Amino acid sequence: MDELDALRQMRTTLAREESPDRLALRADWRSDHRPRPRRSFRVPLVSVVATAALLAATLAAVSLTSDGDQPVRLGESESPRVPGNALLVAATNVRTEPIGAYWHTTRITGKIYAVGESAADHYKIEGRMQYDQWTDRGGQACTTVQSLPARPWSARDRRSWQQAGAPTKVQIPTAEGLGTLFFDSPARKPACRKNRDQRFFGMTPRQLAALPAQPERLEDALLDLEGNWAAYAPKVTKQPIRALHGEARVRALSDVAGTLLAMAPVPPEVRAAAFRMLATLPGVKVGGKATDPLGRPGVVVSLPLETTIPLGLYTAPKQLGTYRRQWIIDPGTGTLLALRDLVATPPRGSRDLPRGDDGRPRRLTAESQPDRFHEPGEVSEYETYEVAEWTDTAPK
Repeated sequence: MDELDALRQMRTTLAREESPDRLALRADWRSDHRPRPRRSFRVPLVSVVATAALLAATLAAVSLTSDGDQPVRLGESESPRVPGNALLVAATNVRTEPIGAYWHTTRITGKIYAVGESAADHYKIEGRMQYDQWTDRGGQACTTVQSLPARPWSARDRRSWQQAGAPTKVQIPTAEGLGTLFFDSPARKPACRKNRDQRFFGMTPRQLAALPAQPERLEDALLDLEGNWAAYAPKVTKQPIRALHGEARVRALSDVAGTLLAMAPVPPEVRAAAFRMLATLPGVKVGGKATDPLGRPGVVVSLPLETTIPLGLYTAPKQLGTYRRQWIIDPGTGTLLALRDLVATPPRGSRDLPRGDDGRPRRLTAESQPDRFHEPGEVSEYETYEVAEWTDTAPK
């Protein structure tokens, strides 16, 4: 047994001595309308002292280079961490709680739009949507969707917005044409829309509850899931994850793991297994600290992928740039706080689209992309997971 194996065994032993006490971007802005929907965790700290000691012990023995991505607005980098370290600590600290009548999640998505006509003369605006969902153990669900006020993305962008007269609405480019972002809140409270057969990657709540709690067996079970796993493909093709290889398989498994951690009503031991499974995927790196868009501190987990826009969405074939996906996790509470997509290469060129309803040819250009003026490493869009918990309180 080498030193790294010894450290892993020591980490597991320490973790067992502590009592373990937990995912699912993108807003769809339509021309001349307010944004329409497109598509957390509250946990106590568990043994902060033991966790800090464990981190220090592992870092003293093993050192890896960081992923090199410089987060924008979301915190500062620090010493890199070993991939299995923060992820395995998070697995140990996943919260346990009594199962209630409803699994409740609050998810906030954000997309960063460039307002202006040139790279030298533009500022960034953040468009946001909030989704609250209650799912009972039988798969009956209720969801509310609401637009949140748009706001400048950074302090510099706020100054530019104020210099432009602090408009209450701005026009932004979208693949469907010009859209509008509003800086005020809707007056009407959204209704809770019912869904009688809520599924997560095709799995019902009962099937989720039966998933294996061992990382190897969990991965094997997830490999049988069928879906459209390509980040970009001219034709939608469904296939099991098992048919994929290399980065394509990592992309699909990490996407499903994120949903298990942030959105799906799975037992805590399955969430722990999802963290441990991610730690074994090739190319996954744990980097420095970051703060998510809700202001919560965490640790960055970078996936070795480009063009990791949300999988299977109709917008996927429309992208002209490439992107790198990161998670922000809180190892001390065993939670996935947020995911974010960073620009790897800004949108450029053009691409043919399927003919429209009128039968006319269509073409997508870089000028229609919200992040056309973004620099590599800047955030294109994100999701935050504010609440993920069992509750007996019914949706209103």
